[in-house]
Amino acid sequence: MTRAGAGAFRPTLEHGPTGVNSMDGGGEAPQSGGHGPQVVQDGEFAGWLAWRGLDPFEDQSGPYVFREEPDGSVLCAFRAERKHMNGGGFMHGGCLLTFADFCLFAIAHRELKDHRSVTVSLNGEFLGPSTEGELIECRGQVVRDGGLVFIRGLVTTGERPLLNFSGVVKKLRPR
Repeated sequence: MTRAGAGAFRPTLEHGPTGVNSMDGGGEAPQSGGHGPQVVQDGEFAGWLAWRGLDPFEDQSGPYVFREEPDGSVLCAFRAERKHMNGGGFMHGGCLLTFADFCLFAIAHRELKDHRSVTVSLNGEFLGPSTEGELIECRGQVVRDGGLVFIRGLVTTGERPLLNFSGVVKKLRPR
């Protein structure tokens, strides 16, 4: 892992499979080339996928990662750090919603692979708190695929639900 600011570690990444979407209408290649997710090379999430260099806000607020499970579903995750907490010592709601936005694109990455795309709607209900050090995960599904892709998911830590969400992603022009 490489150090990237006070108290934050960033995993070393290598570009992953091509033909997988970039997030939020991006598609411009990061400095090292490619527009798809990159394979995390070390640390807790080695072997997982992450988008880096395409969304400065998510780069700063993450790192968020995802992988495909053997059954074809997508699992998203991150480790809760101090920077993710609010003044009360619990995970900030904005962090959970930012992660949910990331998850929309990860869960629907197969449906979005040939298109630039943007979030047009994100709704969520906060269900419980999380604290520093916990593993935060998300599973979800694509409900409908078309010009608009409808996605829903549940963010958890262990068996505890943290955020229920749904969102709509609009496919823009093909790549």
